[in-house]
Amino acid sequence: MASPAVVEISRWQFAITAVFHMSFPALTVGLSVFLAVMYTVHLRTGNPLYLQIFRFWKKIFAVGFGLGVVAGTVMTFEFGLNWGRYAHAVGPILGVTIGMEVITAFFLEAGFIGIMLYGDGRVRPRTMAFACWMLVVGTLLSTTWILSANSWMQDPAGFTEVDGQFRASNWWHVLFNPAFAYRYPHILLAVLISASWFIGGIAAWYLVKQRALPFARRTLSVALGVLAILMPVQLYVGDATAAFMGVHQPAKLEAFEGNWKTDNNGYNLLVVPDTDKGENRFHVEIPHLGAVIGKDLSGEAHVPGLLQTPTNDRPNMWSAFYGFRAMYFTALAMFGMAFAGVVLRLRGRLYTARRFHRLMVWMAPAGVVAISGGWITAETGRQPWVVYGLIRTSDAVSHLSLGAAIAGLTGFVAVYALLLGLWIRYIVRTVRTGPEHLTADAGAGVHPSEISHA
Repeated sequence: MASPAVVEISRWQFAITAVFHMSFPALTVGLSVFLAVMYTVHLRTGNPLYLQIFRFWKKIFAVGFGLGVVAGTVMTFEFGLNWGRYAHAVGPILGVTIGMEVITAFFLEAGFIGIMLYGDGRVRPRTMAFACWMLVVGTLLSTTWILSANSWMQDPAGFTEVDGQFRASNWWHVLFNPAFAYRYPHILLAVLISASWFIGGIAAWYLVKQRALPFARRTLSVALGVLAILMPVQLYVGDATAAFMGVHQPAKLEAFEGNWKTDNNGYNLLVVPDTDKGENRFHVEIPHLGAVIGKDLSGEAHVPGLLQTPTNDRPNMWSAFYGFRAMYFTALAMFGMAFAGVVLRLRGRLYTARRFHRLMVWMAPAGVVAISGGWITAETGRQPWVVYGLIRTSDAVSHLSLGAAIAGLTGFVAVYALLLGLWIRYIVRTVRTGPEHLTADAGAGVHPSEISHA
């Protein structure tokens, strides 16, 4: 068994890698859908404004997509380097799942991303549109396989244990395990919402600066239209997911509610937990709200406490509680802003409400923050298990020296900090440069062989 220090360092390294990687598909999955829709609308209407929107967002998507693929590939190497015992145990199941992502999603993306990025004006517009939609299929397939694998770790099913390895006895139950049915729609909605906030926030910046106004208005309108539809659905799906986890992983629910004893019906806004004593040194709560959120309208039902779970099976309340609050409070803020956008649209003030635009700019990364908070809640709330109920995290780490673990963590932090800085710098530079100027020429973006038919 690895030393506690090596286990903790390996956990931090993988956590940083995972959050860094997640920040890219949190935007690019939704951006791929947005780009496909914009190019298709341009193809159907001939309106150059949609081509302008497509060409601008294509630049940001391309770099984010590339960085996301690289960061995701690194995670698979970490399975073997830092988590070798885990990889040996689950390889017959998760190795196949990740392999299916490669031969379906990666191959599809690799086959069509070049056309999407460089085919504008070089291939037929319908070929361009087809490539865009195939890229959408690829990103959704990638999301599906990864969520299937991670959901199996949360609620394993369809397996037998043979000589210390978990092998599939029913692939349908493995891939579409009980947690997948709740977590997949939750994360799919999350990435679409995240991209919409990012798009809307940048569109709002142009309105604040009074630049590229047709581009900004149309982009903001589309983003807020999507958010007005998806945000209420996401709140319902998120609540259903939390209820499911409360049954299948009760310790996670107990930890992110922030209670130790099952004698409280309030909702905690702030806690300072004392893990050794099993109590909160300090907390701020809203009385009865916890029971109401738990579907007891009388407000009297007690919220479960973490003392119900044996000491050795308890997750860290700090990370689960504040990860959940980051996700939940950000989601509430996004819902409020989406509702305000609907009101402003109905009152005809969507493009003139300057304070709203400034708030939208600040909300641009909100979706990424919410997804990161949710991911932290899901992963730390599963602890001390790396595969829930089957493999403890302390038993999953490779036999590494402390020096090797520290060197790996230091190297990853340095490289990812550099890449994150360059990524943000590229976005800022691209936004400041602005969308290219387009004319209403009939041949804009049309393959030369079709000009006579345009």
